[in-house]
Amino acid sequence: MGGNYTQPKFILLGITDTPWAQAPLFGLFLLIYIITLAGNMGLVVLVWVAPSLHTPMYFFLAHFSLADICYSTVISPKMLTDLLFGDKTISWAGCVAQFHLFALFVTAECHLLAAMAYDRHVAICHPLRYVLLVSPRSCRRLVACSYLVASLSALLYTGCTFGGSFCGPLRVDHFFCDAGPLLRLACSDTRGRELAIFGLAAANGLGTGAAIVLSYGRVLCAVLGTRSAPGRARAFRTCASHLASVSVFYGSLFFMYLQPASWHGSRDKVASVFYTVVSPVLNPFIYSLRNTEVRAALGKCRRRMLNLCRHQRDVVF
Repeated sequence: MGGNYTQPKFILLGITDTPWAQAPLFGLFLLIYIITLAGNMGLVVLVWVAPSLHTPMYFFLAHFSLADICYSTVISPKMLTDLLFGDKTISWAGCVAQFHLFALFVTAECHLLAAMAYDRHVAICHPLRYVLLVSPRSCRRLVACSYLVASLSALLYTGCTFGGSFCGPLRVDHFFCDAGPLLRLACSDTRGRELAIFGLAAANGLGTGAAIVLSYGRVLCAVLGTRSAPGRARAFRTCASHLASVSVFYGSLFFMYLQPASWHGSRDKVASVFYTVVSPVLNPFIYSLRNTEVRAALGKCRRRMLNLCRHQRDVVF
């Protein structure tokens, strides 16, 4: 009989079982989570209130930041409470919900990254057709398709992971409910389900990854053909920073989901930390805060707030 009847709760073994490391890790990950929320939410609000950022590029960035907030929130609060209180149990429904939402937002982020790369490709390689190819309607469709594909993929991922029976004790050797550690607890043969998950991950990861590499490859070829040295340097810096973020995100995802099950081990937790914790906190700095348009919009908003505060103070006094 499956463990979901005899023992309806999973036990997350966490990042480490070393007692002295719990408090430092809690402080570190709490700080990272706060910066992640502040940076990504700040970017979303800035794109919403600043008219100069009402462009396709920042429309995609805002949704990308929302996805960062969502999937980081699916993982980090539970991980932090486990580190702080030591109660590492999670209900069956909670485990299913955590995995499903994580799969949804991570898959959506892959497709949003591809949409952002397409936007940069059209802007640099086909500037005269940019307004036609990347219209507001096209942007909304790209974002809607990203979430639609992600929703369908997440349903399939969840069905493959939780579709069989589990044998107790349900001790998940991870800090969140993920497919690999959960399938290792299954009572029945999981090769078919592992192959289906591998195929889905390959279709989403390799498909969007190839689109990103091709788009930035065309961008770099176009930049090399320009005569402006400052323009080439600026474009190279932008592409290099974007590709660095993509490499961290996709590299850790590929390591986790595009390798044989027999290769998985203790390094999986390190790879998972990169795409669940490190990548969301770096993205606001890489994609936006180094951008002159974002800095200019921040300056305008700050001056507007200071003027409003001075006006309120003058009215009071």
